Amino acid sequence: MTSTLAGSGSPAPARRPPLDPNAPVILTVEDLKVQFPTEDGLVNAVSGVSYELRAGQTLAIVGESGSGKSVSSMAIMGLHDPKRSRISGSILLDGQELVGAPQKTFQRIRSTTAAMIFQDPQSSLHPLKKVGPQIAEAYLAHHKVSKQVAAKRAVEMLDRVGVPNPDRRAKQYPFEFSGGMRQRAMIALGLVNDPKLLIADEPTTALDVTVQAQILDLMNDLQREFGSAIIMITHDLAVVAEIADFVLVMYAGRSVEHGTAQEVLANPRNPYTWGLLSSVPSLTADVGTELHPIPGNPPSLLNLPEGCSFRPRCGFSDRVPGDRCAAELPEFRQVPGEPGRMTRCHLEDPAAIFADEVAPTLE
Repeated sequence: MTSTLAGSGSPAPARRPPLDPNAPVILTVEDLKVQFPTEDGLVNAVSGVSYELRAGQTLAIVGESGSGKSVSSMAIMGLHDPKRSRISGSILLDGQELVGAPQKTFQRIRSTTAAMIFQDPQSSLHPLKKVGPQIAEAYLAHHKVSKQVAAKRAVEMLDRVGVPNPDRRAKQYPFEFSGGMRQRAMIALGLVNDPKLLIADEPTTALDVTVQAQILDLMNDLQREFGSAIIMITHDLAVVAEIADFVLVMYAGRSVEHGTAQEVLANPRNPYTWGLLSSVPSLTADVGTELHPIPGNPPSLLNLPEGCSFRPRCGFSDRVPGDRCAAELPEFRQVPGEPGRMTRCHLEDPAAIFADEVAPTLE
C-alpha cells in the first residue's frame, strides 16, 4: 500500500496529484476551543487549533487517543450537545460561520456541504433498514425528487464505490454486507449529495490490510472525481502516507506540528512526531527488533501539566536551557526558513537532532 523512506522503516507519502494553489478554500478553522464542563472540572478537549483546507486537498489529523482529533472534527459537524459543551473560535465552512450556529444550520449543511464517515459502519447504518433506502433517504432529505429517482441514485452510488451487484445489494440489510462492503456503503452514503468536505474518522481501523488499501484507493479516486476536501482522522501513519497532502499532529488537545505529508513524515520537527514514527514497525528490521514506544501516557485533559504538555514523556527536554519546558508553553510557530511548516517546541535546532539522533534509529 505504501513505500518506505529511503533507508528507514517509516512510511513515505504516496504520489499524489499536484495541488491547485488557486483552489477555493472550503474550510478555515481558527483558534478552535472545545471544552466539556464536568463534576470533576473543565475538560479542555481542544485548545486553539487552526488550519485551512482547500478543495481537492486531504488533511490527515494524527495523534494518540484523547488528542482531540475527533472532538475537533465533530465540532465542524455540530455533533456536540450545546448544553454540555463550550465551543469558541471560528469554523468557516464554505464561507459560513458555524461556531454559535443553530442546529437548523447544521441539519442543512450535513450531507450537502459536509459529511462524516465513522470508524464502525455497523453502528452508523440502521440495522433494520435496507442499505439502498438509507442512502436514498439522505438524498431525498436535500432534493425534491421522487422516491424512484432517489432509489436509482442510491444504486448508482453503490456501484460507484465498488459494491458488486448494486441493484441486489441495495435491497439487503447491513448485516448481509462484509466489513469492507459496509464501509463502501458508508462512503456512498457520505457522498450521495456531493459534499464539499468529507470527514473520515478512522475509516479503515477495523479492516484488514488488503481491504484497507482498497478503501484508501477508492477515496483517492472519488476525491479526484468529486473534488471534495477530505479530513482523515487516524493514528496510522501508513494511512497518512497513502492519502494525505498535509498533516496536522495533535497532542493533549493542541496542534504540535503541521506541514505537507512529505515534510512531516520525512523530516519532522517535533519530538512527539518523532515518537510516533519510532513506534512504527520497520519492514526491513531483523526479527525480534524492539519497538520504541513513547513512554508514559497522555496527560489528563482535566489537569494539563504546566509548560509543554509533552515534557513528562519527552526525551529531549533536557536540551532546552533552564526550566522553559516545565514553565512555559511553547508557541505554535513557523519553522524558520520553511513557509507553511509549524511546530510547538522549545528546541533550537530540532532538524539537527532528528537527522543525527532520531533518523538513524528508524533504519
